[in-house]
Amino acid sequence: MSHTILRIPGAKTKSGYSRSTIYLRISQGLWTKPVSLGSRAVGWPADEIDALNVARIGGKTDDEIRELVDALHAKRETLSAA
Repeated sequence: MSHTILRIPGAKTKSGYSRSTIYLRISQGLWTKPVSLGSRAVGWPADEIDALNVARIGGKTDDEIRELVDALHAKRETLSAA
């Protein structure tokens, strides 16, 4: 499992979304929240972007993607507790 974190340019390239669309999707619950990389930097785990891309390609509904986002956030919690 790769633990690569992508900053916004990498997230845009990997997803095909613009910066504003990524942040819109976060507000809609359709994209994971960024992780802090420091006081002025954030990024997204590459495996989360991959999972979201697979869900979109697979034709998942927005509600199903929201469930996936919740599951990805819960997975983060288990990683931070370990």
